[in-house]
Amino acid sequence: MSSTTRKPPPPRLGRGLSALIPDAPAAEDGTTLRTLPIETLEPGPFQPRGGMDKASLEELAASIREHGILQPILARPKPGLDNRYQIIGGERRWRAAQAAQLHEVPVLVRDLGDREAMAVGLVENLQRQDLNAIEEAEGYRRLLDEFGLTQDALGQAVGKSRSHVANTLRLLTLPDPVRDLVANGALSAGHARAIIGTKDPGRLAAQIIARSLNVRQAEALAAAENRPRPSGTGRVERDPDLAALERDLTERLGIVVSVRPQGKGGEVVIRYRDLDQLDGLIRLLQGGG
Repeated sequence: MSSTTRKPPPPRLGRGLSALIPDAPAAEDGTTLRTLPIETLEPGPFQPRGGMDKASLEELAASIREHGILQPILARPKPGLDNRYQIIGGERRWRAAQAAQLHEVPVLVRDLGDREAMAVGLVENLQRQDLNAIEEAEGYRRLLDEFGLTQDALGQAVGKSRSHVANTLRLLTLPDPVRDLVANGALSAGHARAIIGTKDPGRLAAQIIARSLNVRQAEALAAAENRPRPSGTGRVERDPDLAALERDLTERLGIVVSVRPQGKGGEVVIRYRDLDQLDGLIRLLQGGG
């Protein structure tokens, strides 16, 4: 079957585009699958990603040499020029195809205006699996700012839950050095979310990395950091050894622990956030890890 009569598969971006632009054409409308000379394509003006890792590009190029391009590049006709196309989604595939010395590439061509092209480029980018959490959050923020969406509508556009969108956006409230740690993989998104709203997230991030804390321990560390401290007006200052013990227990158990001396004895109070955290504590105390 020739490429001129072959019916292209429905692009996965169609639903996302309609969520962003209600009067956008259906995904199948005006879309053609073509095999185009690689030199007729160029990066589009709405590419949301920054630099591309050379090593991963070479890995993709090696795969393309062996298997070809498995997913077509998405492009639009370049305004004002015949037989020229701007890439909307798949610039990385196009660059890897050049490295693999291909002369032609499969392209889904759609006739899109600037606003639609930007929306599709952002959605296509956010549906990739190799974005770091900060890139993802910045993409969400750009879509919210450009299109005035609610988080529910944005979630529908990119195939994510509203809570996932909201939690990812919260990462942008962290200081730049902590965001850099997330972007380069030194700190996970879960660890980073745990220290949002603390007084010194940079210091806590350094502790989490240095001590190799898991997310539960990071949450406990942040909770201990945010615990109100005595004002010093008429109160007896706490024993620093007990305070250190509280911090150690909190980090080891991954749950907030308070040590309260009372005469010769006292009590140890363990506060759990939800039943899952309680179950985890019980398994730990029973020797189940």
